Amino acid sequence: MPIQTTCIGAYPKPDYIKNANWCEAGTKSGENEKTRVFTYPLSHSDSLTDEVYDRATREAIEDQVVCGIDIPTDGEQRRENYMYYHCRHLEGIDFNNLTRKVHRNGAAVADLPMITGKVVPKGDHFLDRDFRMAQSCTDKPIKVTVPGPLTLIDTTVDTYYKNDKKLAFDLADAINFEIRALADASCKHIQVDEALFTFNVDMALDFGVECLERCFDGLPGDVERIMHMCCGYPGHLDDEDYEKADPNGYSLLAKALDDSSVDKISIEDAHRHNDLNLLERFSNSTVILGCVAIAASRVESVEEIVNRLRSALNHIDRERLVAAPDCGLVMLDRNLAMKKLRNMCEAARSA
Repeated sequence: MPIQTTCIGAYPKPDYIKNANWCEAGTKSGENEKTRVFTYPLSHSDSLTDEVYDRATREAIEDQVVCGIDIPTDGEQRRENYMYYHCRHLEGIDFNNLTRKVHRNGAAVADLPMITGKVVPKGDHFLDRDFRMAQSCTDKPIKVTVPGPLTLIDTTVDTYYKNDKKLAFDLADAINFEIRALADASCKHIQVDEALFTFNVDMALDFGVECLERCFDGLPGDVERIMHMCCGYPGHLDDEDYEKADPNGYSLLAKALDDSSVDKISIEDAHRHNDLNLLERFSNSTVILGCVAIAASRVESVEEIVNRLRSALNHIDRERLVAAPDCGLVMLDRNLAMKKLRNMCEAARSA
């Protein structure tokens, strides 16, 4: 049985869509030389029509399918970045007045939108429309991604709640509002992205896993509940010195996540190899293993990926292992992304 393949979320955007990069990193600043100043795209272009975004979505899906991906994503083509696309559909978040904040556990600083009121959905669903359009492009099942509550807390500035747990629960309820609409639209693969879990393990264990449960509350049993934990994006391609999350984070979080209702847990492994004994901590969950680096221009060979997957199979059942990139592919250009995906899919068929 070949190992199943998927993508995590973002895919390279074409030149005809602005804000092609999810962020830009400036010079190092402050006493910590590893801290970077990031500029996030905070506004959505009103000059582009649905037809333009539909075209970009179709092209992103076609690329993934051609490469051999079993469960593609919509490539997040409509999103200026994966956090704020969702936030713009929520009340209580101010994008007009930004506040500088050190985040990612000290690895980055940026001017971020503020939480200025109770966070609730604005009323209209939006991801179900995105899903229906994306699913119309292929017979393969489309996976839709949403940002997790803790990650949204990390990339906003709270001036209203002043209580992370209360804010996280309201964010989880607002995310659940959208996730239920996806399920109603027949989306069977829904992923919550929680980068902050690995950067703040204590918060994740305190109430982050509980928030995941609230995000997925009420879903029917045939919908796969997926969560992704990345370890941090750099500011540019081939940046080897950027600050990643503590490598012990996955081990500390494994049991709580494996005991949760989450079906699939996505972890990085390509940029920084894990001790694969980690996989044995997931006795119930399927593991989506990062097999190609998303911030490196070097293309991993088929043989290299095969060897890593075979090593992983010494620690987890084949039917509970999925091959994927470490994270979203937005930092790569299209040709580079497709080379990596083709090799990964060939390796998954051969391992």
